[in-house]
Amino acid sequence: MKVGVVGTGYVGLVTGTCFSEMGNDVTCVDIDEQKIEALKRGEVPIYEPNLSRMVLENYKRGSLKFTTDIKEALDNSNIVFIAVGTPMGEDGSADLQYVLKVAESIGKYMKHHMSVVNKSTVPVGTADRVEAKIQEELDRRGSNLTFDVISNPEFLKEGDAINDFMKPDRVVVGAKRKEAFDTMRELYAPFTRSRDRFIQMDIRSSEMTKYASNAMLATKISFMNEMANICERVGADVNMVRHGIGSDSRIGYSFIYAGCGYGGSCFPKDVQALIRTAKEYGYEPKILEAVEDVNYRQKRVIVDKVIKRFGEDLSGKSFAIWGLSFKPETDDMREATSIVVIDELTKMGAEVKAYDPKAIDEAKSFYLKDNDKVSYFDSKYTPLKGADALILLTEWKEFRSPDFDEIKKRLNSPIIFDGRNQYNKDILREEGFEYYQIGVEE
Repeated sequence: MKVGVVGTGYVGLVTGTCFSEMGNDVTCVDIDEQKIEALKRGEVPIYEPNLSRMVLENYKRGSLKFTTDIKEALDNSNIVFIAVGTPMGEDGSADLQYVLKVAESIGKYMKHHMSVVNKSTVPVGTADRVEAKIQEELDRRGSNLTFDVISNPEFLKEGDAINDFMKPDRVVVGAKRKEAFDTMRELYAPFTRSRDRFIQMDIRSSEMTKYASNAMLATKISFMNEMANICERVGADVNMVRHGIGSDSRIGYSFIYAGCGYGGSCFPKDVQALIRTAKEYGYEPKILEAVEDVNYRQKRVIVDKVIKRFGEDLSGKSFAIWGLSFKPETDDMREATSIVVIDELTKMGAEVKAYDPKAIDEAKSFYLKDNDKVSYFDSKYTPLKGADALILLTEWKEFRSPDFDEIKKRLNSPIIFDGRNQYNKDILREEGFEYYQIGVEE
């Protein structure tokens, strides 16, 4: 099939690449000329396992093309995916200006029937606005061309996005006409051969499904962090509690690991956007507001533990940070706990020495670029030398089984603050470490 994808960010690039992998003729569009030229050279601007290899292979094979000309993409496509950003506005709502700009361009330049697919995460009712914008441009042209607007939310985990796309748990599609469903079913057929994962519904339910999914996962995380904070106060161990409740098949083990808060491009933005949507319709979403509030406070938990141990004046103190990205297997630092922790520690006078396998450039160039109290290192043990404690914030694999003798030798004192509960507290304390976890009595 001939597919256009507008937007070569995280969702757009993964979507276009995976469709081309299955033999479709895919044209990806972006207004950023430098990014497009880099992609033609096989240079991918984000870190996602296997993505660079697949982009280069499919581009060389000719099944994946890159352009800055949306007219070219529309001429060469029967299905066009809108996969541009929907950043969070100051009021918490999703900013749809880029989505609607693409819709306007589609209306201006389409020359045949188009299936227009919203892949961006958008609030309920966005498909109606996209349809109206396209029709407005067609009317201006005096054109009687037809089109379908379809909702097809993404459910990709950063760090495992290729696998999620190629072997989806479900493919959710919202549309009005049988023909639109048939088109999407044909497109996704190679990804759903082992069993039928294609779920069709009305458009507004499809739009809502994306927000509801992320809000439920965020709720599980915040709920477990709430339990962790209670555990610390009553003398329970949240790690044992997790085993106890996770064995219940109605609950399961996914997303019930206590930690120092969630981040990324989806959960924070989507929870806030859903809160905003609910309020626009006259409903107070108390649970969602609590989820957001718990997460906001959870990002300070490690800071509070540092203050309890070292005091509020951290002048002359140095802390080694392991992990800057909001989760492992990505360089994404959007809403990452590391930003809050480092900002708070340096405000209190501390120096921070940071290491992350992939996110150093992101930190230097954007998220922490103005903080001169932060220095960066290219290996995990180097920043430990002379540090007063190690703080683990992201559970990268290379942090799971470190050399604790080496850690103890390099630190000024053997102190670890573990924001992801990676290690065995009994073993570390027997080896002479001061070891602080989330949800465990100190």
